[in-house]
Amino acid sequence: MGTTSPARDHADAEVPVSSGTLRSVLREVPTAVTVVTATTGDGPAGLTVGSFVSVSLEPPLVGIFVDEKSSSWPQMTHAATFTVNVLSGDQQELCARFATSGGDKFAGLALRTSPLGNPLLPGIAAWLDCRVEEIRKLGDHHFALARVAGLGTAATAATTSIVFHRGALHAIP
Repeated sequence: MGTTSPARDHADAEVPVSSGTLRSVLREVPTAVTVVTATTGDGPAGLTVGSFVSVSLEPPLVGIFVDEKSSSWPQMTHAATFTVNVLSGDQQELCARFATSGGDKFAGLALRTSPLGNPLLPGIAAWLDCRVEEIRKLGDHHFALARVAGLGTAATAATTSIVFHRGALHAIP
């Protein structure tokens, strides 16, 4: 029995997909909420990333997608490393802080430094230190593929994570 390509079988059924319709459907897919940080020539930089993905276990690769309109990303692209801070369920304020443009996003935070030298945010559920392998533009986003060089989780089993689903942030166990 031969195999067929789903794309070929349904090519006649394709209709244009609007960005609004796509956004509406994708609201049903919960996504992890992370803050990606880096140390740049101008000091620490960071931004909220709602599109973080595990790419491969062997080798250990992850990826982030950053909106092309981000004002923080351009300075971070010059760093050879970044750290993914996986937010805890009670960190909605931190998520909002790093999602805004401008200002000192790190003001008043008790920061630690990751083994690769990037900011680790207080109270996070987990972290991944990453070495950038490749950055490419895909549609209206930039995709950064990175090799995981170190990682850790919160010391307490009571720590929850946060996801974005149906337009809102939700804590999950």
